[in-house]
Amino acid sequence: MSDTDHDYCLIDVSRPPKADSPPYAECVLCREPTEYPESYKGVTLCPVCEWREAERTSCSG
Repeated sequence: MSDTDHDYCLIDVSRPPKADSPPYAECVLCREPTEYPESYKGVTLCPVCEWREAERTSCSG
């Protein structure tokens, strides 16, 4: 069995839909505006925090 037969990274990468115009949702970490609509119900991150979170949770192997 090769490594490609297993899915080691089980992180959900789904994202909310991007907003076309304001109002934008606040980032849940730094409170900066995100690219997502204010009406979205869920965790929203600004591009910087989203990138840092992806870096933190990325698979190393």
